[in-house]
Amino acid sequence: MSGQAAAQQDIQPPHGEGAATVRAAGEADLDTAAALFRGYLDFYEVDLEDPDGPRAFLAERIAKDESLVLLAEVPGLGTVGFAQVYRAFSSLTLSTAWVLNDLYVAPAGRRTGAGRALLREVLRRAREAGVSGVQLETAYDNTVAQGLYEAEGFVREEFHVYFHDLG
Repeated sequence: MSGQAAAQQDIQPPHGEGAATVRAAGEADLDTAAALFRGYLDFYEVDLEDPDGPRAFLAERIAKDESLVLLAEVPGLGTVGFAQVYRAFSSLTLSTAWVLNDLYVAPAGRRTGAGRALLREVLRRAREAGVSGVQLETAYDNTVAQGLYEAEGFVREEFHVYFHDLG
């Protein structure tokens, strides 16, 4: 996803909050990214059989350039958030789209603008890459995230989504 060589960008959050810096994660960031990924999985109440699974999963995605992993840092707090994006293809538009599969900010980093900074950086990079759009999903009861997504221009689609668990 060509995120590994990307430069760091500062994004100013709204309402006078501290500046969040967003950058692409690389191999050296795996421990930090994995800790945030585990927080994300805990948030969604995912039981892990292997506590090292999130690190191995991210390591493989980054090594194979299968996803773009971004990290958000806030002065005085450190690295507080991460996002992970996958490439997808749209047969209806005959184009590439991105799926913002994961976006998480640790409790200490919430209300700092880190989530908004991550989201804006995903959108900036998507525009730069020429993709047709960015899709995401969140829990029905995650109204804070829904408010952020809608404030940043995401539109709730009114179609049915189906999933068949093969596990």
